[in-house]
Amino acid sequence: MYGEIKKFRRDLGVGVIRAEDGRAYRFEGTDIRNRFEDLEGQEVHFQLGELKARDIIVLAGSPWSAFGSIGI
Repeated sequence: MYGEIKKFRRDLGVGVIRAEDGRAYRFEGTDIRNRFEDLEGQEVHFQLGELKARDIIVLAGSPWSAFGSIGI
């Protein structure tokens, strides 16, 4: 699923993604698979877990910056 990070509290390590279906999903910073400094406003791809977004990939920059840090 695709969406946009609307809020991220770095001090708490939690945030909210507004998905393409219009719903808001919470997430934890540890669920972001690639690192990006300023997360708010970034487009992302993610999977839905039981109660939150998981396996989040920030879709910014080159493909190497988006996928290069993901362990295989």
